[in-house]
Amino acid sequence: MFTEKNKPVNSDLTKEQNKIAQGTVFKGEIQSQGSFRIEGKVIGDIKTPGKIVVGKTGYIEGLIECENADFEGEFKGELKVSKLLTLRATSKIEGDVFTDKLSIEPGAIFNATCSMKGAVKSLPADAKKEKTA
Repeated sequence: MFTEKNKPVNSDLTKEQNKIAQGTVFKGEIQSQGSFRIEGKVIGDIKTPGKIVVGKTGYIEGLIECENADFEGEFKGELKVSKLLTLRATSKIEGDVFTDKLSIEPGAIFNATCSMKGAVKSLPADAKKEKTA
């Protein structure tokens, strides 16, 4: 009935968004090609090449691996963001954070060790030598 031309194409699965609603508690490991919006509670690991948005009522305890993350809620554990991590004024983060770029609004609570890629730049050899008059 469908020809190759008429078949629906799911070439970009990362545009699909998954949602864990307020009042929902999820325990376990989640792996997805799509992004997430979390308003409920997740105890476990989330891995996605997409974006994770944690709303004001959202709470995650565990490991997160994603491309971008935007937090308004709470997180405890290990957070690995390959690009931009944004912490809104209502967010509360505890644990270990690994990211490329970090944006923190005033009011956010950030009690974490943080390692950022590309933050250390080496000095040219001439600048390392002490200059005397």
